[in-house]
Amino acid sequence: MKRRKIAVVITARPSYSRVKSLLQALKEHPDLELQLIIAASALLDRYGSAVNYIEKDGFSIAAKVFNVLEGENLTAAAKTTGIGILELSSVFDNIRPDIVVTVADRFETMATAIAASYMNIPLAHIQGGEVTGNIDEKVRHSITKLADYHFVASESARERVIKLGENATFVFNTGCPSIDLAQEVLQQGGLAFDPYQKYGGVGRQPDLSKGYWVVMQHPVTNEYQDSRLHIEETLKAVAKLDSACLWFWPNVDAGADGTSTGIRSFREKNQLENVHFFKNMDGMDFLNLLQNSKGLIGNSSVGIRECAFMGVPVINIGSRQNRRDRGNNVIDVGYNEHEIIQAIHHIGAQSRPIPSNVYGGGDAGKKIAAILAHVPLQFHKTIAY
Repeated sequence: MKRRKIAVVITARPSYSRVKSLLQALKEHPDLELQLIIAASALLDRYGSAVNYIEKDGFSIAAKVFNVLEGENLTAAAKTTGIGILELSSVFDNIRPDIVVTVADRFETMATAIAASYMNIPLAHIQGGEVTGNIDEKVRHSITKLADYHFVASESARERVIKLGENATFVFNTGCPSIDLAQEVLQQGGLAFDPYQKYGGVGRQPDLSKGYWVVMQHPVTNEYQDSRLHIEETLKAVAKLDSACLWFWPNVDAGADGTSTGIRSFREKNQLENVHFFKNMDGMDFLNLLQNSKGLIGNSSVGIRECAFMGVPVINIGSRQNRRDRGNNVIDVGYNEHEIIQAIHHIGAQSRPIPSNVYGGGDAGKKIAAILAHVPLQFHKTIAY
């Protein structure tokens, strides 16, 4: 029997960790052939290129698509999406996949969805049906309407996709593949590596033996003009901590330049004795780092997903994760130094949060691969109204 060719498009650093377990399951499945395409900011070193980690993990890359325009503003994001449509169309024409898989809600993923849809290639979408109230939600729901198969991460997301008019037969609550990695990490126990030695980075190297915080804050696309002001509030709060802080660089979103400039300017004017900065880190190492931290500060979805499963406290800043399903590990605060400090003190006075399975139990990758192996191939909408 001919093996189905499944093309998975990775467009950003975090997306690889989101679907690593799925890639492994596709690679190992006897009836499937993985076609891995790396595109957009996932190829750029300044945002922590994911390519080295992907190849180190034993995955072969079928194609690379360089389509990111400089600028980190709304115009650059729109043009990057347009270039992505052009380039991915050529890639799909060359490799002829049976199904294309796109991940989550970044603006680059829209290019994948449009190219596959107009080429009559069945499209599978991972992490649809979630709500945040910003541009990511528009992208996410738009891809839902373009997609033929939906692999959602929670029951509320499944219900929402069906309410959007999708046929329930092809909406599968598999949980989030990123939880599969978190499940593995929980077996490791303590911090398994020296982050300074293994990943370098810049800044002071504060002692981690007395505990540390992890910081990851991205710009919000519909608030991008305020990204520098937003990050400065977090910087002021973190600078007042007695604990070590390990800070990770933002994604390539509109406003990223403001976030980066704010960090650099603050570093030049202030002695950040307790902070060390990293570009990127292997997904498993990053989760191991989080598992053994005091908690996460910022607005990354890892705080909503993996940290909930691992029981890691999270201070979620601003609107980027609005309305997403949560465990009991999250404290929501505004872009305000004093609110952030107050939340830090609150976490310090509480016991560790109880882990939550709101985004699955750690077996999503194999579930999705099994469904992709036998789901009927279709690129049209069946009636679901």
